[in-house]
Amino acid sequence: MSEQRKIKIGLIGLGAIGAGTYIPILKDAAGVEVVGVCDEVKEKADTHAAALGTTAYYHYNELLDGSGLEAVIIGVPHYDHPAMAIEAFERGIHVLCEKPVAVHVNDAIAMNTAYEKARAIYPGLIFGLMFQERTLPFHRKLKEIVEGGSLGKLVRATWVNTKWFRSQLYYDSGDWRATWAGEGGGILTNQCPHNMDLYQWLFGMPDQITGFASIGKYHHIEVEDEVTAYFHHKNGMIGHFIATTAETPGTNRMEIVGEHGKLVFENNSIQLHRNAESMLSFIHTSPTKFGNVECTLEEIAVDTEAPHNHPYVFNQFIEAIHSGEEHLVAHGLEGINGLTLANAIMHSSFTKKTVELPLDGDAYEQELRERIKQSKYVKNKTVQVEEDMSSSFS
Repeated sequence: MSEQRKIKIGLIGLGAIGAGTYIPILKDAAGVEVVGVCDEVKEKADTHAAALGTTAYYHYNELLDGSGLEAVIIGVPHYDHPAMAIEAFERGIHVLCEKPVAVHVNDAIAMNTAYEKARAIYPGLIFGLMFQERTLPFHRKLKEIVEGGSLGKLVRATWVNTKWFRSQLYYDSGDWRATWAGEGGGILTNQCPHNMDLYQWLFGMPDQITGFASIGKYHHIEVEDEVTAYFHHKNGMIGHFIATTAETPGTNRMEIVGEHGKLVFENNSIQLHRNAESMLSFIHTSPTKFGNVECTLEEIAVDTEAPHNHPYVFNQFIEAIHSGEEHLVAHGLEGINGLTLANAIMHSSFTKKTVELPLDGDAYEQELRERIKQSKYVKNKTVQVEEDMSSSFS
């Protein structure tokens, strides 16, 4: 990053993500001045403020109004993202928000509307999302190949990602986890926002979604811990997504099939099965009943040393404040796309019907509110366990 003035920044939320991910970034960041950290738990705020040599705040509005900050990181439970971001936008404060952008699409729409309104007053206002998985070298290479068009017309994308194992202890480690009122969902809301974002980033938005979600199938929780989804795209491509927090060892395998071949991404390897001719044409011109298109296998080279992950997204956010939003890894306005996929999967599962996009946000929000209202779930005694968060990332 070029030599520029330091951006005055604050951090809201000092839980596992805030303390475990953002505090180390802020300690090492050369391009910022940390003017405050905030948590409603006074001891957390005091401890981390002292470590950073900054001021502790106990309510986010106090930080937004009293610290003189220009930018803020929001790393709190999901339901609180919209209110905090909107308050920041109204003050002309740049926002880097943790995933997911919100719990349901109506809140995401409210955030986007507030941002666009604020940007009319503050033209350089930046809204970024921490979708660091877009920066991972193998994901970047998949994007490059898909956008490059060498696969031709895409016909299928299948992603089995069951490497999200979580024990009961994980779910018992916070009052808000795995509840409709506290988190708004399970694996789709907590673990898979990155997967939902990557799917739409690679393939665009489908027009129809059919979802099957199992509620507390393997854990003592009231939200989903296993999901299977089917996506239909207007161009005829179909997609599949399978995820669970119960499998170990898990699988992370993506197949992307086009008329000119197939990409297989698994175990930090991308293999390209390249067809000698279009399979869609071969269907109609083949001189045999059973013969396949000639195919060669290539291992795709990937630059694994390229900058990536949380620090890279953070640095790009700071660069965007200086030079413009084109530097963002993920613009905040894009957050509604992956959220729509997750909401639609759950809405389909709740109603046992295929969902047409755009999603009826009011219907889904009402379903969510009813589940909160009717909840009889009693959480196991909350257990506090300090653990390295890095093991939860891809």
